[in-house]
Amino acid sequence: MREPESEVEEAEPQTFRFSLKWKWSLSTAAAVLVIFGVIALLIFNSFLTVLMRQERNHVSDTLGVVVEKLNTQKQELTGSTVNDRLRPQSFTVTNKKAKRTGSPYGNVVITSLARDSQTVTVYDRSGNLLFSSRNAPTTAFKRSAQQSIRTQEVNGHSGLIGRSPIRAKQGNQILGYVQVVDNLQDYHETQAKLVQVVVVLGLIAALAAAILSYILASFLLRPMDAIRDTIHAVRDDPQTDQRVPESKRNDELGDLTQLLNDMIDTTQRYIDQQQQFVEDVSHELRTPVAIIQGHMEMLDRWGKDDPEVLNESIKASLQETKRMKSLVQEMLDLQRAEQIEITFTNEVTDVTEVVTQVYDNFKMIHPEFVFILDDDVHQSVQAQIYRNHLEQILIILLDNAVKYSTTRKEVHLSYERDSRNVEIAVQDFGEGISQANRDRVFNRFYRVDKARSRTKGGNGLGLAIAKRLIEGYHGSITIESAVGHGSVFRISLPILSADEARLLTHKKEQAQAESNEIPGIKSALLEDSPHDDDDAH
Repeated sequence: MREPESEVEEAEPQTFRFSLKWKWSLSTAAAVLVIFGVIALLIFNSFLTVLMRQERNHVSDTLGVVVEKLNTQKQELTGSTVNDRLRPQSFTVTNKKAKRTGSPYGNVVITSLARDSQTVTVYDRSGNLLFSSRNAPTTAFKRSAQQSIRTQEVNGHSGLIGRSPIRAKQGNQILGYVQVVDNLQDYHETQAKLVQVVVVLGLIAALAAAILSYILASFLLRPMDAIRDTIHAVRDDPQTDQRVPESKRNDELGDLTQLLNDMIDTTQRYIDQQQQFVEDVSHELRTPVAIIQGHMEMLDRWGKDDPEVLNESIKASLQETKRMKSLVQEMLDLQRAEQIEITFTNEVTDVTEVVTQVYDNFKMIHPEFVFILDDDVHQSVQAQIYRNHLEQILIILLDNAVKYSTTRKEVHLSYERDSRNVEIAVQDFGEGISQANRDRVFNRFYRVDKARSRTKGGNGLGLAIAKRLIEGYHGSITIESAVGHGSVFRISLPILSADEARLLTHKKEQAQAESNEIPGIKSALLEDSPHDDDDAH
């Protein structure tokens, strides 16, 4: 028997995970190391340039001292003459007693010849060696008509070679040549020490930068751990109440935290709406379906030949079918109301015009009622709302006011504004709503008196649709009511300034121009006409 594939498959090796903290730390350390290296290189080169200039000055000074000591001769240089000039005696004997005639350290020639890194050689006019300050291999002699200092390899390392002719002060005759070879021993030793110091300091700087950046990254990225835990919790349980703790820091992570929490809330709201939709539809459709099924079974058994029973069953079935059609339409309207933030973002509506139009329409279709419009605005007011939606909201409220009025057939419609919001109130003098039911009238399918509500029509979705539409446009809807004295529904919407209205209108025109390039998009987005939705108190 073949084992399940999941059991025989080996676990996939986990890929190496490089945390963001380490990436941040190492990248910061690398950046510090590069910056430090560039700065150190500039300083290093500048320092070596100064050292090399000093070494050249030493070679030049030595050449000058030797030439100055030997250019007073009137005849060709000899070995004894050069030795006497360049190696003066430090002590002389007078009266059989030693007498110090001078200090060798105070002699400029001795000081120049005493440098460990330099070798001074003197040649006659024929190129024969007359003097060497050290017992060291001499560099090949080359005649030079004038003083020169050049960089050349000396004993396998770079060094300086200075050459100069020795000219007599009288007659400018060449008496010989002097050559100074500087192996740059001090220069190379200083260079090696500087390299060591720069490398050590660079490593210390990079290590310190890595440690500090890791500590800083751990502090700054603490919200990321909370975000990760929250995402894992939501993945395991979409209905969890866990959220990312709000951060008081006003930065990008704070914005990300707020966006993530809002996204989780929106997702859970959609999940709840979907579950509520399924539950509500199944609950509300169960009764009409059962009624229709009962009548059909009754007709199938014995009602076909009884005209009275047949007529009654057909009328009841048609009535329940119409109610199901109305229910489905209202549910579609409610689902559209959930999407208005996406579909109708750039809509601008003249609220005054819509209020006046709906008021005139209800006066016409309900002549038995007295409608009173209390308009305190007397000017055009614009709000960010789709016109059909505002009309639909007013129709729902006025239709409920008419439907649940009792003996006093009167409805008041007031319209006023302040500096920020426009407020519309619909007041009836009918049945009213108790305090216990007031907070639930905006729930889906909620009816205070289900029996009387069914006789008056409606499925309990009107106020739910109105509330969702108003909240979708960043407005609010409230209710004031007393049993037996009627109810007042107030809706409030933010007012648009003239500049904001023009900007939204311009965006809408651009969006329409783009959508017209794809057939059917515009009609699909804007096909949302109001319906006479009913609701019950």
